[in-house]
Amino acid sequence: MLYLDHAAATPLRAEARRAMEPYLEAGFGNPSGIHGVSRRAKDAVEAAREQVADILGADHPLDVVFTGGGTESVNLGVWGPLLAAGPGHRLVTSAIEHEAVLAGIGPMGRLGFEATVVGVDWPGLVDPADVAAGVDSRTVVVSVMAANNETGVVLPVAKIAEAVRSARDSVLLHTDAVQAVVGAQADLASLGVDMLSLSGHKFGGPKGVGVLIAPRRVTLEPIIHGGGQELGRRSGTHNVAGIVGLAAALAASVAGASDFGRRIGAERNRFERALSGLVPDAEVTGVGAERLIQHSHVRFPGVRAETLLIRLDASGVAASSGSACQSGATKPSHVLTAMGMSETAARQCVRFTFGHTTADGDGERAAAVVAGAVEALR
Repeated sequence: MLYLDHAAATPLRAEARRAMEPYLEAGFGNPSGIHGVSRRAKDAVEAAREQVADILGADHPLDVVFTGGGTESVNLGVWGPLLAAGPGHRLVTSAIEHEAVLAGIGPMGRLGFEATVVGVDWPGLVDPADVAAGVDSRTVVVSVMAANNETGVVLPVAKIAEAVRSARDSVLLHTDAVQAVVGAQADLASLGVDMLSLSGHKFGGPKGVGVLIAPRRVTLEPIIHGGGQELGRRSGTHNVAGIVGLAAALAASVAGASDFGRRIGAERNRFERALSGLVPDAEVTGVGAERLIQHSHVRFPGVRAETLLIRLDASGVAASSGSACQSGATKPSHVLTAMGMSETAARQCVRFTFGHTTADGDGERAAAVVAGAVEALR
């Protein structure tokens, strides 16, 4: 299998597995207890918190909130401050955000909150001036992702933050850095944001654990209530092994970023070059814009993505579509239609994403399989 769906989930890194093993066996304790078994588990969580805070540039380890994944992290970072501020307050975001942001606008609107959704250009960039223009006296949070999960296009988050603060310096800046943390610099200082969300399984950590960086000065209304863990910001028994694994994977990912950029960037580029030679009318999204080095989002005119993906799977290549499936009905990607792509064209796009287990030559091998599948379908 040529696994080219790392943006969906990455294989667990060896560093994460080794770090997790003790807490799947003898270190099984609940960190909220007071006896020795619990204290050892709590020490592991706090050591991971310090490690994550240091890597991401948090002012204090307690600015790190562990969650059940990226979706929860984004929800807490976006809606937590708004819920604390009360109905009538506003969010400004972009039309290409993950559903973790956009799907909450309707339910929160029924509770009295408002949202301004800023459009994008082709190839999916957000104009900082447009974001700043959406800010008013009732705006509490601006949330724009660091890089798009479908196309891999990197957004100008630091410039957006600068423009927003010039318009209203009390607004909180949040970014979904779930994809950007792999192969790009994604910390608080480089992005210029107050809050940042990550998900462990995107960079070689386990599934079911995420991070929100939120300074303690930011008042967050919890979206999960219960035992008051994480300074009352996120209740629920800590996933000790998951938290430890996330921290280990993040450390390994950041330490290997230079090699990753060189090796995986070259492999992605070889894939695209080979594919363009074999399928001349294939269209790579985002060419000319800054893209994540591991992403290749390609349209194959006249070929439906779902059909191509099934054939690729049977041929040993794992990839994914930018389309989402709801209630059994396939809908075109909201990201691609927001960029101006027609529904027909959006249904012809496939996302190929490389990762830390990608081997030399995988790109050219994959291109040959993809080209053969496209030719057969045509």
